[in-house]
Amino acid sequence: MAQVPLTAAAMEASLHVWLDTEFTFFKVEELAAELAPLPRDEQDFILGWIRRIASTHITLAWQFGRRAPALLSRMERRLLEAWAVHTCDVFDRTGLQTALRVMEEADSFDEQQHRNDAAGALFDEIAPVLGNFVCGLSGRRLKLEQGDGPWTDGERLMLPALVAALPDEAENFRIAKSMVAMQWAHTRFGTLRIDFAALGNRFDDPDRALVRLHALETLRLSARIAHELPGLYRDMQRLRTLLDAPLPDEWQRFATALAAPDTSESDSLTLLDTAYTLDSCPHWHDQGGLRPDAVAAARAARLEKEKARLRIKLAELLEEHQTAEPDAPRDASAPPAIEATPHDENGALDFEITLDGAPLAPPDDVKQLLTSVYLDFGDIPPEYLSPAGEGEYDPGQVFDQPEDPDAVWHGTYHEKGAELYPEWDYGRQHYRKNWCVMREKAVTPVYDDFVGDTLAKHQGVVKHLRKKFEALRDENRLDKRQTQGDEIDLDALIEALADARDGREMSDRLFQQMHRADRNIAVAFLVDMSGSTKGWINEAEREALILLCEALELLGDRYAIYGFSGTTRKRCELFRIKTFDDAYDAEVKARIAGIRPQEYTRMGFALRHMTKLLNRVEAKTRVLVTLSDGRPDDYFDVYRGEYGVEDTRMALLEASRTGIHPFCITLDRDARDYLPHMYGAARYIILDDVRQLPVKVTDIYRRITT
Repeated sequence: MAQVPLTAAAMEASLHVWLDTEFTFFKVEELAAELAPLPRDEQDFILGWIRRIASTHITLAWQFGRRAPALLSRMERRLLEAWAVHTCDVFDRTGLQTALRVMEEADSFDEQQHRNDAAGALFDEIAPVLGNFVCGLSGRRLKLEQGDGPWTDGERLMLPALVAALPDEAENFRIAKSMVAMQWAHTRFGTLRIDFAALGNRFDDPDRALVRLHALETLRLSARIAHELPGLYRDMQRLRTLLDAPLPDEWQRFATALAAPDTSESDSLTLLDTAYTLDSCPHWHDQGGLRPDAVAAARAARLEKEKARLRIKLAELLEEHQTAEPDAPRDASAPPAIEATPHDENGALDFEITLDGAPLAPPDDVKQLLTSVYLDFGDIPPEYLSPAGEGEYDPGQVFDQPEDPDAVWHGTYHEKGAELYPEWDYGRQHYRKNWCVMREKAVTPVYDDFVGDTLAKHQGVVKHLRKKFEALRDENRLDKRQTQGDEIDLDALIEALADARDGREMSDRLFQQMHRADRNIAVAFLVDMSGSTKGWINEAEREALILLCEALELLGDRYAIYGFSGTTRKRCELFRIKTFDDAYDAEVKARIAGIRPQEYTRMGFALRHMTKLLNRVEAKTRVLVTLSDGRPDDYFDVYRGEYGVEDTRMALLEASRTGIHPFCITLDRDARDYLPHMYGAARYIILDDVRQLPVKVTDIYRRITT
């Protein structure tokens, strides 16, 4: 039964709440009157998005409400939702004025032009898949970014926000994949090495020459893709049959000439004189654009820096080789002869490096530099293979340096060197992309008597814990329903006899046996270092970590310890105390002693980063334990309250989806109000007395890992 449409008065009441009545220029009554004649489902859709967008900015919500009724009659809801989310993302990145311009662009929506948008491939949805596809291709490491169309500058592959050439979503994804492959081929097979500026000296109409050169290169690169990625090429050809005009007869000879798998950009340049005179020029839907200015700018910024980086790396490689083989004969008066020979086998570009004829094993960063230089020149210039002399370059100027995490408040804020994490906006019901700016810092070690005093203070507890954990290490496990074993499994036997009585086949898994339990566990501890832990709580946290480490060293489980804190989304800090690879040595103990209260409790970014670190560890069981004294919170920020709880909950769900088991140990007596919602009923424990923490944390660990 259809719902009755809302009255203008009912909608007006809600709009007054969401749009804040102090802004008198919002004519809420007029908007409610415009929405009143709509069917109930359309009213609910528009009002729902007004409420969600209002959590980002009420002006954007108002503008959406004004435009949505007209757009909804000629725009698919899926596209309208994508447009609303994109507008909010633009606001996050560049502010209100740019976001309002995006809103205004929707007014020019052409229904006929966008008839396939309902089945279109949205960039945000396909980027993760195509990003992995790009990573698997040979050549320079390329970034996939959203732009105004498909093109590349040699370092980035750009795709439009929406690909909707066909009324089938899977087909539109294949089109986007073809676009990515074509732009990658520009970087891999020499198109970007062409001197585009020379076209102005060679032809009267450089733009005409560029268009025809692009068509010739598309023919050549299609042949290279056919050789490297034959399955994708078949899809490309099928889609071109559906979407593009047949190749003109006069261009058939060019296609034949460029079909060989070993053609280069010089072959296209040779044919350009003839192609320039032709009136016809083919264009393909997946061809994209060719932007010489962007290519030249990216190349100019890259060349000198990569030359310096490669020469410095070769000098380091030479020094390592001479240190490893001090007795190797060589002429000290002659410079070392380093050669790099490219190998292109089955589309994979690799290099063999020799020093005075003897092979060297280049590390991955050297291979990447060689690959990038080769793609720029089609060879490795000899001057690039000359190891840098002592003091010739300042590595601090040549290599990207990590930003000082403590310098973010001095002068202009820079996000360079930081990791960016999304944050879940429960009001918008979408992520704020690249929202949290996170830097990882090492806790400053404090070499004092804290560790010794803790072990002396809890001497009896330490002995007790060691016995418990030694027993846990040697614990046997009973496997039931086995085909052979030491004893009869009575439950299995009873079920088998019952099956036989019912005429079914009896199972042969009637035994049970004991075996030594193999522990394959990785655990990450995330410690709250917010300002609220000052005093007893901070001391208890540090004592608990010392006792836990002492016990875990006996058990042999892999574990890491990090702290977290921050002030607003622009200063999210993760404090490195012990990584999975660090030994529990004097420095780690000193870092635990050096844990000090910092700022606030923005938790989502830390959980997402720890999820990424845990998923890099090969382990059967991965556990993420958070040690906190209160609910998620931040400084004068929307993160306080429901927003922070919902973002933390979403980060925990993300961790669970990857197979990680989250658990929380909290000292907040009010945590029952929010922890069951964030973690689930059985994934947390509340300690009423902070002094219980050092003793309880090890018992809790034993419980959650067995």
